[in-house]
Amino acid sequence: MGPPPVTAAEALPPPLLRAPPFPWADAAVSRPASGGEAEADCTAAFDLIRAAQVGGRFWAAPARLVEPVGAVLLPGAPEDIPTLLGRLDPAERRRALWIAPPASASAARRWSSILARLTAAEGGAWRGDVDPWSVLGEAERVVAHGSDEWVALGRIAGLPVEVLSPGRFGAPGEDGSTLDQHVARALAETAWRDPFTDRESTIEVAVELLATWRRMLEANRPLAAASGMAWWKRTEIRHLLWHPQRKLHLVRGAGHAVRVAARGGGALAIWPSRVSPALLRQAREQGVPLVRVEDGFVRSVGLGVDLVPPSSVVVDSSGIHFDPSGPSDLETILEGTEFSPALRDRAAALRDAIVAGGISKYSAGGAAPLPPREPGRRLVLVPGQVEDDMSVLAGGGGLTSNLELLRRARALEPAAEIWFRPHPDVDAGHRKGAVPDAAILEYADRVVRGGGMAPLLDAVDTVHVLTSLTGFEALMRGREVTCHGTPFYAGWGLTRDLGEVPARRSRKLALDELVAGVLILYPRYLDPVTGLPCRPEVLVRRMADAGAGVRYANRLGWIAPLRRWQGRIMAAIR
Repeated sequence: MGPPPVTAAEALPPPLLRAPPFPWADAAVSRPASGGEAEADCTAAFDLIRAAQVGGRFWAAPARLVEPVGAVLLPGAPEDIPTLLGRLDPAERRRALWIAPPASASAARRWSSILARLTAAEGGAWRGDVDPWSVLGEAERVVAHGSDEWVALGRIAGLPVEVLSPGRFGAPGEDGSTLDQHVARALAETAWRDPFTDRESTIEVAVELLATWRRMLEANRPLAAASGMAWWKRTEIRHLLWHPQRKLHLVRGAGHAVRVAARGGGALAIWPSRVSPALLRQAREQGVPLVRVEDGFVRSVGLGVDLVPPSSVVVDSSGIHFDPSGPSDLETILEGTEFSPALRDRAAALRDAIVAGGISKYSAGGAAPLPPREPGRRLVLVPGQVEDDMSVLAGGGGLTSNLELLRRARALEPAAEIWFRPHPDVDAGHRKGAVPDAAILEYADRVVRGGGMAPLLDAVDTVHVLTSLTGFEALMRGREVTCHGTPFYAGWGLTRDLGEVPARRSRKLALDELVAGVLILYPRYLDPVTGLPCRPEVLVRRMADAGAGVRYANRLGWIAPLRRWQGRIMAAIR
């Protein structure tokens, strides 16, 4: 029997703008279409793609050029090599970069042998499967066949391009403006797709999504191993730390994980609560960089205590956001980013969507009736925390007690009405920090349980926190926030800070600049429906839909009832 017939779809060339090959979902952002008219001026589309550096196999390995190159040469077959050499003088040959065509493993080895011998004899360098954008910014021109997508990418990058044979992106002898129109026509003959809804999209949205994936994959490329990830989070962690060209080993035992990462020549991703002095020492001795992974700020449709897997994480290569004793990637973002008007507008729209959707970290709990407030009194909310939580231990300045936090809030707000909200994990019996209601009511007017955090924040005037994320959620809703510890959002000019703020935080931020850094630039998000990495707007929309009654399947939904029973037993024992 011969090979199966090639389908019409398989016979089509790959789209110029395409998604990385996520193996667990259809991530396509484009489909072939017919009848599209190319824009006479394709500058805007080219600028968009060039700024995002997407198109072609942008997830391939960077070329890591030692110095800029002259001509980039793309032979389609060995027979093209004499023709290409004939276009170069001896000086140009010494500065040329040869790119081997995509090929099977055996053909790739053959090309490696051919190009290694060629460059040894003629000078220049060669590369195999590389990210085109790691080359185009360092090159002077491109020489390729008209069917090669490097012709299109070279023109988008603004380089002169010479075409060896006719193809969809041009023909020999055509000038730059004519080649641009071929590329513009290829883009016009594309139907853009939203992979999260399978609906029609636009080139602008597709390019921004590809840019999001590019940033994530570039950050994931160095990761060789991960350790300390709870078993019920591992599928989501694998998706958020995935790279098509590097296998991520999830390893039990931190010491073993360090050795695996060292053998793989990469970094180790670790959950911060699993970072011990011994691990730090082993990683330092073996030259293994550590990358800390932690739950994100808009986390999931459901509670982590019920083992609902996270739909958002942060991945920090310099520290972690909740520990003010050292820098973190978030702190660097907030201190150093030039927030463009477009980014601030996007943050404002995201903030509006979160507030309108009644969304907090877990989007958990419906609109339970709130108790009436006393007329004419300032209303203060004090959210309890898990007393041995790492953010409390790292950022509390020595204060860990929920009761002591409440006492301090009362001392600062003697005339106010104070509501205390126990932490749901503590109330469920799973974590440390429970305080008898009678003790709470010595300082608070009410203990408020049930319902979501968002309606509660809408009802109060101000919030007193230790390090709780509730303070950031209150800022997004325009509430005053007093920080008794040093959370990540303290020290930027938006909160009253009673804890010690690092001198590194010297900048004053507008609210939407803080939101842009905290919710757009720092975390990663996973669509709970498709499992694809997504922008925060997608997860917020899913969470808002869940709040409106749309049901999303939790792959570990069977565990939640067991966890609730476990919590009741633990609470009874305590």
